[in-house]
Amino acid sequence: MELLELMRTRRSIRSYKDEKVSEEDITKIVQAGILSASGKAIRPWEFIVVTDKDVLLKMADCRAGSVKMLKEAPCAIVVVGNEDASDVWTEDCSAAMSNMHLMAHALGLGSCWVQGRLRKAEDGRDTEAFVRDILGYPENYKLQAILTVGVPNEEKAPYELDKLPMEKVHKEKF
Repeated sequence: MELLELMRTRRSIRSYKDEKVSEEDITKIVQAGILSASGKAIRPWEFIVVTDKDVLLKMADCRAGSVKMLKEAPCAIVVVGNEDASDVWTEDCSAAMSNMHLMAHALGLGSCWVQGRLRKAEDGRDTEAFVRDILGYPENYKLQAILTVGVPNEEKAPYELDKLPMEKVHKEKF
C-alpha cells in the first residue's frame, strides 16, 4: 500500500476483537518504532509491551474518564522517554508512536494513541505516576503515551483527500 493511502485509511480504533496479536506483528510494530527519526540518533525511548490481561485491566484507569479500550485490547505498547538523554525526548517518542500506529494499520490491526503525558488518572494522580506504579520504569523515564493494539472490532471510513483542511497550508508567509 502506498504511504499516503496508508495514512488516509488509518483511523483510531477503540474496539477490539477477543484475539491475540501475534508475536511477529508485535515485533514488526516495535521495529517500526525503533526505526523512527530521533534527534542526534539518541533514541531516548523505551517500549514496554504489555499483553497480560490483568495488567491491561489495571492500566485502564490511567486516565480520568478512563480509557476502556485498554480493557479490550490484547496488547499495549507503553512509550517512555529518558528525559536525561535528550531535550527533545517528547518529539522523538511521538515520532516512534506515529511509526508504530502506521505499522499496526499496515498489518491489518487497529490501534489507538492514549496520551499519557500531562494527563490525570481516575484516582487523581498523574497518569505517569499511575502507570509507573504498575510497570516499574525508572523516575528519569517519562510517560509519553500508550498505543493500544488489536484486531479491529469496528470499521471507520477513510479520510477523503479532497476534504482535508488545506487552508492550514501557507506558502512563503502565514
